[in-house]
Amino acid sequence: MLFVAFGALVLVPVLTGLDPSVALFTAGIGTLIFQFCTGRQIPIFLASSFAFIAPIIYGVETWGVPATMGGLMVAGAFYMMLSLMVRLWGTGFLYRLFPPVVVGPVIMVIGLILAPAAVNMALGKTGDGGMQLIARDKAIIVSAVSLISTLLVATLAKGIFKLIPIMFGVLSGCLAAWIVGVTDFSAVGDVGWFHVPAFTLPEWNWSAVLFMVPVAIAPAIEHIGDMLAISSVTGKDYLKKPGLHRTLLGDGLATSTAALFGGPPNTTYSEVTGAVMLTKAFNPAIMTWSAVFAILLAFVAKLGAVLQSIPLPVMGGIMMLLFGSIAVVGLNTLIKAQVDLSQPRNLAIVALVLVSGIGNLSLTLGSVQLSGVGLCAVIAIVLNLVLPRGEPDGYPSSENQATTK
Repeated sequence: MLFVAFGALVLVPVLTGLDPSVALFTAGIGTLIFQFCTGRQIPIFLASSFAFIAPIIYGVETWGVPATMGGLMVAGAFYMMLSLMVRLWGTGFLYRLFPPVVVGPVIMVIGLILAPAAVNMALGKTGDGGMQLIARDKAIIVSAVSLISTLLVATLAKGIFKLIPIMFGVLSGCLAAWIVGVTDFSAVGDVGWFHVPAFTLPEWNWSAVLFMVPVAIAPAIEHIGDMLAISSVTGKDYLKKPGLHRTLLGDGLATSTAALFGGPPNTTYSEVTGAVMLTKAFNPAIMTWSAVFAILLAFVAKLGAVLQSIPLPVMGGIMMLLFGSIAVVGLNTLIKAQVDLSQPRNLAIVALVLVSGIGNLSLTLGSVQLSGVGLCAVIAIVLNLVLPRGEPDGYPSSENQATTK
């Protein structure tokens, strides 16, 4: 189970500049917290959501890692607030507040806002394109190998191998990078075998908090889809027992705890649900052991050094597919829910969210700044509440529920 989650789990910290060892540690701790909140009833593993990649990168560049972690801690508290609201009023208000016409374009922005960074990294440049770190011709070869191998495994592989395309992409890309001579694993030999991960304490920053909290909207809706999916796989209704309010609470506490140590936010992991379906391993104790192994691996210094030494074009090639796929998931959310874009109301919401997100609109209110995905989410929610409603748009059934992982 940990092997299935591993590739995507370490991708988020590597892309966002966080410590992958800390991400392993917080994924393990977060999974144990989730199991405690749900009475160890659900065979699920928690790890980093791709929805937070763009916001974390922006937050780290703008306010630094501690302030970004402070924002993510409050995003976890947002999950806890949703948990309380679900307990008091049921799940219906979530669909009314966050219908597909709100969630769909926000997910699309999450994928598209980092498209230039993916292309720059695939070409051997820094994410902002300001510096050429690896020769362009060599970078293209490496990123192409990484991208093509990921694509082939995702589309042609069978069984358990179909669940680990990112792992194959990283391994094949690193091999190509070694062949063309652009690898540098000297840091691996310079460190010992064991260490304490570089934990980072959060700091309070109002701008970072207001930027991060709205980003949690898409993963919160995604969480419902994941719970429906694992319920379908195991034949149990986890939305009733232990209840959606308990699963949201588990996600929220896990996310806030991860931020407390300097790790990316935790959400339920779709890849592991696929592995559960293939292996028929429904015992939640398996996830307990997966969490323990993740925590132990976090203290292996050489593993962390290897992960941080992955060449830039390897990540760039995978990101081109990954971020495009996230954008398509957002589009699919609109299609599956049959959102009628001929209605002026729906057209206005989707259009304004896409333009403001891709155009990097920002608003400054005193000392507080809203921008990026967070501002897009606020715009979508406000427009959905104030514009006259036509025919309601519904969410797809559980087997078609879109996710952002």
